[in-house]
Amino acid sequence: MDEIFKKQVWEVSRLIPFGRITSYGAIAKTVGYPNHSRHVGKAMAGCPEDVPAHRVISSSGILSVPEFQVKLEAEGIVVENLRIKNFKKLFWNPMDEISM
Repeated sequence: MDEIFKKQVWEVSRLIPFGRITSYGAIAKTVGYPNHSRHVGKAMAGCPEDVPAHRVISSSGILSVPEFQVKLEAEGIVVENLRIKNFKKLFWNPMDEISM
């Protein structure tokens, strides 16, 4: 995976506000690779500690990393059976919020 791609993914991820979530696909689209959500997931797996990886989830609202539930709940996000409650309300769309 290209280092520039990873750095772009991490840069967008750092912008996700506290108490909000986004999806792998939304980040992929924002960095110009709309069909590369799996690559975003791989980039997040090796991200620096200052990247809030727990705020990036699948577009279905299901956590792919169960351990992130604790961090999300600490931000006031309700998770039931690994699914984000009020997913649409909490969803942060980087395409609407930033310009790259």
